[in-house]
Amino acid sequence: MSEADLTDRGLSRIDGMAGARRHFRYFDYVMVAFVVILLLSNLIGAAKQAEVNFPVFGPITFGAGVLFFPVSYIIGDVLTEVYGYANARRCIWVGFFALLFMVLMSVVVVNIPANAEWALASSTYIVEGKQVTAPNQAAYYSIFGQTPRIVFASVCAFWAGEFVNSFVLARMKVWTQGKHLWTRTIGSTIFGEGVDSALFYPLAFLGVAGFTPHSIVLLALTQWAIKTGWEVVLTPVTYVVVGWLKKREGVDVFDNNVDFSPFAKARKANAATTE
Repeated sequence: MSEADLTDRGLSRIDGMAGARRHFRYFDYVMVAFVVILLLSNLIGAAKQAEVNFPVFGPITFGAGVLFFPVSYIIGDVLTEVYGYANARRCIWVGFFALLFMVLMSVVVVNIPANAEWALASSTYIVEGKQVTAPNQAAYYSIFGQTPRIVFASVCAFWAGEFVNSFVLARMKVWTQGKHLWTRTIGSTIFGEGVDSALFYPLAFLGVAGFTPHSIVLLALTQWAIKTGWEVVLTPVTYVVVGWLKKREGVDVFDNNVDFSPFAKARKANAATTE
Protein backbone atom coordinates (compact mmCIF):
# COMPACT_ATOMS: atom_id res chain seq x y z
CA MET A 1 0.00 0.00 0.00
CA SER A 2 1.46 3.37 -1.00
CA GLU A 3 1.86 6.38 1.30
CA ALA A 4 -0.80 8.15 -0.78
CA ASP A 5 -3.27 5.32 -0.14
CA LEU A 6 -2.62 5.53 3.59
CA THR A 7 -3.00 9.30 3.58
CA ASP A 8 -6.34 8.99 1.77
CA ARG A 9 -7.50 6.71 4.57
CA GLY A 10 -6.19 9.08 7.22
CA LEU A 11 -3.53 6.61 8.40
CA SER A 12 0.17 7.10 9.07
CA ARG A 13 2.51 4.22 8.25
CA ILE A 14 4.84 3.27 11.13
CA ASP A 15 7.22 0.36 11.62
CA GLY A 16 6.84 -2.40 14.18
CA MET A 17 9.30 -0.95 16.71
CA ALA A 18 7.50 2.39 16.72
CA GLY A 19 4.22 0.51 17.16
CA ALA A 20 5.65 -1.38 20.13
CA ARG A 21 6.46 1.90 21.92
CA ARG A 22 3.21 3.64 20.99
CA HIS A 23 0.18 3.92 23.28
CA PHE A 24 -3.01 2.75 21.55
CA ARG A 25 -6.53 3.62 22.63
CA TYR A 26 -8.13 0.21 22.15
CA PHE A 27 -5.22 -2.23 22.49
CA ASP A 28 -6.02 -3.21 26.08
CA TYR A 29 -9.63 -4.05 25.19
CA VAL A 30 -8.55 -6.31 22.32
CA MET A 31 -6.03 -8.04 24.58
CA VAL A 32 -8.70 -8.69 27.21
CA ALA A 33 -11.01 -10.18 24.56
CA PHE A 34 -8.16 -12.41 23.36
CA VAL A 35 -7.44 -13.77 26.86
CA VAL A 36 -11.11 -14.23 27.77
CA ILE A 37 -11.81 -16.26 24.62
CA LEU A 38 -8.71 -18.37 25.22
CA LEU A 39 -9.66 -19.19 28.81
CA LEU A 40 -13.30 -19.91 28.02
CA SER A 41 -12.43 -22.23 25.14
CA ASN A 42 -10.19 -24.28 27.43
CA LEU A 43 -12.46 -24.14 30.47
CA ILE A 44 -15.95 -24.81 29.12
CA GLY A 45 -15.25 -26.01 25.59
CA ALA A 46 -12.52 -28.62 25.88
CA ALA A 47 -14.40 -30.86 28.32
CA LYS A 48 -17.42 -31.50 26.11
CA GLN A 49 -17.59 -33.73 23.05
CA ALA A 50 -20.41 -32.48 20.84
CA GLU A 51 -22.08 -34.25 17.93
CA VAL A 52 -24.03 -32.67 15.08
CA ASN A 53 -25.82 -34.63 12.36
CA PHE A 54 -25.24 -32.90 9.01
CA PRO A 55 -27.53 -33.74 6.05
CA VAL A 56 -24.72 -34.71 3.68
CA PHE A 57 -21.85 -35.73 5.95
CA GLY A 58 -23.85 -37.45 8.68
CA PRO A 59 -22.97 -37.23 12.39
CA ILE A 60 -19.70 -35.42 13.16
CA THR A 61 -18.17 -35.46 16.63
CA PHE A 62 -15.99 -32.56 17.73
CA GLY A 63 -14.80 -30.77 20.82
CA ALA A 64 -17.23 -28.00 21.71
CA GLY A 65 -14.35 -25.57 22.10
CA VAL A 66 -13.88 -25.61 18.34
CA LEU A 67 -16.93 -23.36 18.10
CA PHE A 68 -15.14 -20.40 19.65
CA PHE A 69 -11.44 -21.25 20.17
CA PRO A 70 -10.72 -20.17 16.54
CA VAL A 71 -12.00 -16.74 17.52
CA SER A 72 -8.77 -16.36 19.52
CA TYR A 73 -6.88 -16.76 16.23
CA ILE A 74 -9.11 -14.18 14.58
CA ILE A 75 -8.43 -11.74 17.43
CA GLY A 76 -4.75 -12.66 17.09
CA ASP A 77 -4.97 -11.66 13.42
CA VAL A 78 -6.53 -8.34 14.42
CA LEU A 79 -3.80 -7.73 17.00
CA THR A 80 -0.98 -8.35 14.53
CA GLU A 81 -2.63 -6.50 11.65
CA VAL A 82 -3.56 -3.41 13.65
CA TYR A 83 -0.93 -3.25 16.40
CA GLY A 84 2.03 -5.17 14.97
CA TYR A 85 3.90 -8.33 15.88
CA ALA A 86 5.57 -6.94 19.02
CA ASN A 87 2.24 -6.10 20.64
CA ALA A 88 0.71 -9.39 19.50
CA ARG A 89 3.68 -11.19 21.08
CA ARG A 90 2.91 -9.49 24.38
CA CYS A 91 -0.71 -10.65 24.19
CA ILE A 92 0.32 -14.23 23.45
CA TRP A 93 2.54 -14.30 26.53
CA VAL A 94 -0.24 -12.79 28.65
CA GLY A 95 -2.61 -15.48 27.37
CA PHE A 96 -0.01 -18.17 27.97
CA PHE A 97 0.50 -17.24 31.64
CA ALA A 98 -3.24 -16.70 32.16
CA LEU A 99 -3.83 -20.22 30.83
CA LEU A 100 -1.20 -21.66 33.19
CA PHE A 101 -2.78 -19.81 36.14
CA MET A 102 -6.23 -21.12 35.21
CA VAL A 103 -4.86 -24.67 35.10
CA LEU A 104 -3.18 -24.24 38.48
CA MET A 105 -6.33 -22.90 40.10
CA SER A 106 -8.42 -25.67 38.54
CA VAL A 107 -6.13 -28.30 40.04
CA VAL A 108 -6.18 -26.65 43.46
CA VAL A 109 -9.94 -26.09 43.63
CA VAL A 110 -10.90 -29.52 42.26
CA ASN A 111 -8.63 -31.30 44.73
CA ILE A 112 -9.57 -29.35 47.86
CA PRO A 113 -11.42 -31.81 50.14
CA ALA A 114 -15.13 -31.39 49.52
CA ASN A 115 -17.86 -31.22 52.11
CA ALA A 116 -19.20 -34.78 52.31
CA GLU A 117 -22.86 -33.78 52.09
CA TRP A 118 -22.23 -31.72 48.98
CA ALA A 119 -19.84 -34.22 47.36
CA LEU A 120 -22.21 -37.16 47.69
CA ALA A 121 -25.37 -35.24 46.88
CA SER A 122 -26.71 -36.14 43.46
CA SER A 123 -27.61 -33.87 40.60
CA THR A 124 -29.71 -34.93 37.65
CA TYR A 125 -28.71 -34.27 34.03
CA ILE A 126 -30.46 -34.93 30.75
CA VAL A 127 -28.36 -36.88 28.22
CA GLU A 128 -29.99 -37.94 24.93
CA GLY A 129 -33.40 -37.48 26.49
CA LYS A 130 -32.59 -39.68 29.50
CA GLN A 131 -32.09 -38.66 33.12
CA VAL A 132 -28.63 -39.39 34.48
CA THR A 133 -27.75 -38.95 38.14
CA ALA A 134 -24.19 -38.28 39.35
CA PRO A 135 -22.69 -37.18 42.67
CA ASN A 136 -21.69 -33.52 42.73
CA GLN A 137 -17.95 -34.08 43.20
CA ALA A 138 -17.78 -36.61 40.35
CA ALA A 139 -19.64 -34.25 38.02
CA TYR A 140 -17.49 -31.32 39.13
CA TYR A 141 -14.27 -33.24 38.54
CA SER A 142 -15.38 -34.47 35.11
CA ILE A 143 -15.83 -30.87 33.96
CA PHE A 144 -13.07 -28.96 35.73
CA GLY A 145 -10.54 -31.70 36.41
CA GLN A 146 -7.35 -31.22 34.41
CA THR A 147 -5.55 -34.17 32.81
CA PRO A 148 -1.84 -33.26 32.97
CA ARG A 149 -1.06 -34.65 29.53
CA ILE A 150 -3.91 -32.79 27.84
CA VAL A 151 -3.01 -29.58 29.67
CA PHE A 152 0.60 -29.90 28.49
CA ALA A 153 -0.55 -30.55 24.91
CA SER A 154 -2.98 -27.62 24.98
CA VAL A 155 -0.43 -25.12 26.31
CA CYS A 156 2.28 -26.20 23.86
CA ALA A 157 -0.11 -26.14 20.89
CA PHE A 158 -1.51 -22.72 21.78
CA TRP A 159 1.92 -21.16 22.27
CA ALA A 160 3.41 -22.49 19.03
CA GLY A 161 0.28 -22.01 16.93
CA GLU A 162 -0.31 -18.41 17.97
CA PHE A 163 3.28 -17.37 17.33
CA VAL A 164 3.27 -19.03 13.90
CA ASN A 165 -0.05 -17.35 13.10
CA SER A 166 1.24 -13.90 14.11
CA PHE A 167 4.59 -14.32 12.34
CA VAL A 168 3.03 -15.43 9.04
CA LEU A 169 0.51 -12.57 9.06
CA ALA A 170 3.15 -9.96 9.86
CA ARG A 171 5.48 -11.16 7.10
CA MET A 172 2.65 -11.45 4.57
CA LYS A 173 1.55 -7.89 5.35
CA VAL A 174 5.00 -6.62 4.36
CA TRP A 175 5.11 -8.83 1.25
CA THR A 176 1.65 -7.69 0.08
CA GLN A 177 2.28 -4.04 1.05
CA GLY A 178 -0.85 -4.11 3.19
CA LYS A 179 -3.15 -5.19 0.36
CA HIS A 180 -5.58 -8.14 0.27
CA LEU A 181 -6.16 -8.57 3.99
CA TRP A 182 -8.07 -11.82 3.44
CA THR A 183 -5.00 -13.57 2.02
CA ARG A 184 -2.99 -13.07 5.19
CA THR A 185 -5.78 -13.67 7.71
CA ILE A 186 -6.70 -16.96 6.05
CA GLY A 187 -3.10 -17.84 5.16
CA SER A 188 -1.82 -17.23 8.68
CA THR A 189 -4.69 -19.27 10.14
CA ILE A 190 -3.92 -22.19 7.83
CA PHE A 191 -0.37 -22.31 9.19
CA GLY A 192 -1.17 -21.39 12.79
CA GLU A 193 -4.11 -23.77 13.23
CA GLY A 194 -2.15 -26.41 11.33
CA VAL A 195 0.69 -26.23 13.85
CA ASP A 196 -1.83 -26.14 16.72
CA SER A 197 -3.65 -29.29 15.56
CA ALA A 198 -0.46 -31.09 14.54
CA LEU A 199 0.95 -30.63 18.05
CA PHE A 200 -2.11 -30.99 20.25
CA TYR A 201 -3.62 -34.28 19.13
CA PRO A 202 -0.44 -36.42 19.04
CA LEU A 203 0.81 -34.92 22.32
CA ALA A 204 -2.57 -35.47 23.99
CA PHE A 205 -3.70 -38.82 22.61
CA LEU A 206 -0.89 -40.78 20.91
CA GLY A 207 -0.65 -44.15 22.64
CA VAL A 208 -3.91 -43.67 24.55
CA ALA A 209 -6.37 -46.57 24.38
CA GLY A 210 -8.98 -45.96 21.69
CA PHE A 211 -6.79 -43.59 19.68
CA THR A 212 -4.92 -45.07 16.74
CA PRO A 213 -2.40 -43.05 14.73
CA HIS A 214 -4.93 -42.99 11.88
CA SER A 215 -7.74 -41.67 14.09
CA ILE A 216 -5.46 -39.01 15.56
CA VAL A 217 -4.45 -37.79 12.10
CA LEU A 218 -8.10 -37.78 10.99
CA LEU A 219 -9.17 -35.90 14.11
CA ALA A 220 -6.40 -33.33 13.70
CA LEU A 221 -7.27 -32.75 10.05
CA THR A 222 -10.98 -32.42 10.85
CA GLN A 223 -10.38 -29.88 13.60
CA TRP A 224 -7.91 -27.97 11.43
CA ALA A 225 -10.46 -27.79 8.60
CA ILE A 226 -13.26 -26.63 10.92
CA LYS A 227 -11.10 -23.96 12.58
CA THR A 228 -9.83 -22.67 9.23
CA GLY A 229 -13.38 -22.68 7.92
CA TRP A 230 -14.41 -20.42 10.79
CA GLU A 231 -11.72 -17.95 9.71
CA VAL A 232 -13.10 -17.93 6.18
CA VAL A 233 -16.68 -17.46 7.35
CA LEU A 234 -15.76 -14.63 9.71
CA THR A 235 -13.49 -12.81 7.24
CA PRO A 236 -16.06 -10.04 6.64
CA VAL A 237 -16.22 -9.46 10.41
CA THR A 238 -12.42 -9.31 10.54
CA TYR A 239 -12.44 -6.64 7.82
CA VAL A 240 -14.95 -4.52 9.75
CA VAL A 241 -13.07 -4.80 13.06
CA VAL A 242 -9.64 -4.13 11.50
CA GLY A 243 -10.94 -1.14 9.54
CA TRP A 244 -12.68 0.30 12.60
CA LEU A 245 -9.63 -0.05 14.84
CA LYS A 246 -7.15 1.30 12.28
CA LYS A 247 -9.32 4.34 11.67
CA ARG A 248 -9.49 5.16 15.36
CA GLU A 249 -5.84 4.42 16.10
CA GLY A 250 -4.80 6.47 13.05
CA VAL A 251 -1.83 4.31 12.05
CA ASP A 252 -0.97 1.24 9.99
CA VAL A 253 1.84 -0.87 11.47
CA PHE A 254 4.28 -2.69 9.16
CA ASP A 255 6.79 -5.05 10.77
CA ASN A 256 9.84 -4.13 8.71
CA ASN A 257 12.13 -3.68 11.70
CA VAL A 258 11.13 -6.24 14.34
CA ASP A 259 12.84 -9.14 16.09
CA PHE A 260 10.43 -12.03 15.53
CA SER A 261 11.81 -14.22 18.32
CA PRO A 262 9.10 -15.02 20.91
CA PHE A 263 11.72 -14.23 23.58
CA ALA A 264 13.01 -10.98 22.07
CA LYS A 265 11.98 -8.64 24.87
CA ALA A 266 13.26 -10.89 27.64
CA ARG A 267 16.49 -11.44 25.76
CA LYS A 268 17.07 -7.68 25.39
CA ALA A 269 16.33 -7.15 29.08
CA ASN A 270 18.87 -9.80 30.06
CA ALA A 271 21.45 -8.28 27.74
CA ALA A 272 20.91 -4.83 29.26
CA THR A 273 21.28 -6.26 32.78
CA THR A 274 24.65 -7.87 32.03
CA GLU A 275 26.13 -4.70 30.53
